[in-house]
Amino acid sequence: MAVPKKRTSISKKRIRKNIWKKKAYWAALKAFSLAKSLSTGNSKSFFVRQINNQTLD
Repeated sequence: MAVPKKRTSISKKRIRKNIWKKKAYWAALKAFSLAKSLSTGNSKSFFVRQINNQTLD
């Protein structure tokens, strides 16, 4: 099993963590944008079948 030889410095650890957070931020932003476009019906990448919601009397 691979084991690191030396301890990672705090600055390197912080940089890597921030890169990871930035990737997660952009993924969440894209997902939110896609959900927003689907809910408003302005989606150009997905075809969603509209279902009419009718109340039963």
